[in-house]
Amino acid sequence: MPSKTSSRRSSAGNGYPDDPYGYDSYGQEPPRGGEYGRSGKSGGHNLKPKKKKKVHSPLWAKLVMALGAIVTLVGFGGVAAAKSLMGDLTSSIETGSVAEDGGKVETQDARTALKGPIDILMLGLDTRDGWAANTSRADTIIILHIPATHDQAYLISIPRDAEVAIPSWKKANYNGTAHDKINAAYYFGSQHNQGWQGGAGLMKKTVEQLTGLKFDGVVVIDFNGFKNVIQAMGGVYMCVEKDTWSSHYIKNKKGEPQYYSYNGDHKLSNSWIHKAGCRNMAAWEALDFSRQRYGLPNSDYDRQKHQQQLLKSMAKKATSAGVITNPVKLSELIKAAGASLKMDTNGVPLDDFIFTLKSLAGSDLIALKTNAGTYAKSDFGTGEGITQGTQDMFKAASEDRLGDFITDNPEYLIPDKTAQ
Repeated sequence: MPSKTSSRRSSAGNGYPDDPYGYDSYGQEPPRGGEYGRSGKSGGHNLKPKKKKKVHSPLWAKLVMALGAIVTLVGFGGVAAAKSLMGDLTSSIETGSVAEDGGKVETQDARTALKGPIDILMLGLDTRDGWAANTSRADTIIILHIPATHDQAYLISIPRDAEVAIPSWKKANYNGTAHDKINAAYYFGSQHNQGWQGGAGLMKKTVEQLTGLKFDGVVVIDFNGFKNVIQAMGGVYMCVEKDTWSSHYIKNKKGEPQYYSYNGDHKLSNSWIHKAGCRNMAAWEALDFSRQRYGLPNSDYDRQKHQQQLLKSMAKKATSAGVITNPVKLSELIKAAGASLKMDTNGVPLDDFIFTLKSLAGSDLIALKTNAGTYAKSDFGTGEGITQGTQDMFKAASEDRLGDFITDNPEYLIPDKTAQ
């Protein structure tokens, strides 16, 4: 893997439109007939090589394992069912190339292209009804690192407000800037009709420049679309550390949750409260809780932690007995999951790419936090800086030695809050 590189470019003076709802909204529908508001391994886990702890794969890899379970349960007839379900998944996912030149990418054999360490960039989009196609931002930026052994997987969240150099993207007529908030890279790349492929392409280039990693694939996730996935599962198990007020929901006169985005960082007298404790959450509640950052001790870092908890909980629920033994529910889940994803597999056929990830099916995700979970002031503007420790973590990932890094720096681990 290449070492970290850095490039500083002059600012193009580009800006992006004001956000009437607040940058971190995913625009869910009200859960019960409400109307829109205005404007219509925990630290105790042993990660040493002599006692490796397996890890949970991303949601789509878990779905592949569920297909294998169907085949095992129902024999030869299940093979046809598995092929049908895989067809549902792959036909639902929108694919494309995020290469800068936009040229045709040569088809690659998964057995060689994905033989060593695998690095996938996962982007959670802030999309809402009524927005133009080129006004979204990638407000969730997660690196999925799979070591060469393919027996573990790590999630690394990058702060959305991290001040970084954003390189140029010619097809979007963007000249680059010496420093800006990283979530703006998706917006800049999507201009001039470049859409999600341009946005994801510039974000990929930006994160590669920041971390020294070279990504084997990019996944763009519509978090609002996850609502349908969670509904198909029948909810997910989540833990709330402390009472957390919602910046998107209020209690109506009946005491029920009602969507009401008021673009504020302050608590209202009737703000909906996510009560402390662990429970099975409905789709709207799980998504809303994972979006909150105001009023939390570590702000965006707590939000990163909760979003990673949501992904892990979804992965666990996707392979629970109530899902994999119910062909109807499994089919609904697979279709909903596919419709929430856009992917660039870097020339590897989509079904081969997914089946390569199935080897992670029995493992746990190891969630990591940048800047050890505390705010680091940027040397530029109002954004956030990247600490030396975080740069060391990026370097360890690029050199495929994250296990050793975490053994020496356990403060970068996020405890697992998904166990029931």
